[in-house]
Amino acid sequence: MRAPSTPLFTIREPARSVPVVHECDICVIGGSCTGVFAAVRAARLGARVAIVEKQNCFGGVATAGLVNIWHSLLDTAQEKQIIGGLTVEIIERLKRRQAVDDSSSSASVAYRLNTEELKIELDELVVSHGIRPFLHTLYAAPVLDGSELKAVVIENKNGRQAIVARQFIDASGDADLALDLGLNSFETDHPQPPTTCAKVAGLSTLAGFDWISALTDHGSEFDLPPDWGWGGPIPGLDDVQLRADTHVFDVDTSDAEDLTRAEIEGRRKIRAILDLIKRYGPTQARVNLVDLASTIGTREARRIQGMHRLTGSDVLEGRSFKDAIAYGSYRVDIHHAGRPGITFRYLDGVEIEFPGHGQKSIKRRWRPPQAVDPTYYQIPLRCLVQKQVPNLTMAGRMLDADAIAFSAARVMVNMNQTGEAAGVAAFLALNSGTGTAEVDPEQVRQALVEGGSIMPAAS
Repeated sequence: MRAPSTPLFTIREPARSVPVVHECDICVIGGSCTGVFAAVRAARLGARVAIVEKQNCFGGVATAGLVNIWHSLLDTAQEKQIIGGLTVEIIERLKRRQAVDDSSSSASVAYRLNTEELKIELDELVVSHGIRPFLHTLYAAPVLDGSELKAVVIENKNGRQAIVARQFIDASGDADLALDLGLNSFETDHPQPPTTCAKVAGLSTLAGFDWISALTDHGSEFDLPPDWGWGGPIPGLDDVQLRADTHVFDVDTSDAEDLTRAEIEGRRKIRAILDLIKRYGPTQARVNLVDLASTIGTREARRIQGMHRLTGSDVLEGRSFKDAIAYGSYRVDIHHAGRPGITFRYLDGVEIEFPGHGQKSIKRRWRPPQAVDPTYYQIPLRCLVQKQVPNLTMAGRMLDADAIAFSAARVMVNMNQTGEAAGVAAFLALNSGTGTAEVDPEQVRQALVEGGSIMPAAS
């Protein structure tokens, strides 16, 4: 990760008063599904909640980023449901609009969503719970009184304003609020590269033409280095696919300059693929770009030090935690940094590497066979809480996890659960007058169950 760029010089801003535009019990920074689920959980328990989102919609990578896959809610044996709560509720809402393809028996791709419909469902969820939404609104700065966070400063069309709250949840993805508060953060040496997604129509008109192999054969002509990607259908959209075929390497998406470069390069690569298809594909082909993600899909950036660091061993051995608040069965999924390909590591000891477009997969074992394999893993509440700023809770991909554990935990069906847990923990801390680190984890777990979550017995 590179350090922020050095300024040319500084300009002093005059001091000014900032109007308080809203007061509430809990303020959520970041309106991904993780953030929305945190806000809804807290609101259902009786809290007055506000949510701040920089995009024009809620949903984060699932909507603005176009990533329309939610993974399995079952254990790896496909026998026991381990994920419930708001993830299931949203799936059921989308089913009523024929906006989700259900392949729940698939361990890899369980649900494909129509993410445009998801935007509206999330709007309705926020509005129906009386949550104060702030879209097109940037979080700007914290306001502290000693170690207690009193307010956040925001920026939007109405200028610079403040929201006062008693509890705060950072679901910003890049830990923007937590970092400004001076919480200890860390980054991996080789973060997984981001991907720009697109919706593409007409790939069915390429009958007989292997465009994936053409990427390998002719990619260099279009400045497309060897890479690996994936894609698939979108519910309700005939002959339109979500495509995620390239990475942008050697960027830190939590740095403004790198993020700008990554967005531009990600879009360039998508056009380059389409240009390649036009040059080498059949003349009758009609392949067109339908939509581009309004934000690049960041997989990994900085994370915040909590009271427990989830490790690769915790995940791959299916370790149990008394304060478990989220469960997952999705494999360890490592997108290679600086080179093409991806490596999957499974709970049964198998590892499969896909080196790149057009290359054969490599299957091996990361550990010898054993009598019994875990069928899911757990994420403890301690990965989301800290004591430095007592009234701040983390949610989403800033959780405290090492590189291997993070590579499994980071997918949306897992992060959704961390949002729900953060919302409940913040509400219980609000009621007890303590920090979220002091909240009884069993009370959090019980409240989650009462709200529809599943807390399975130890695997």
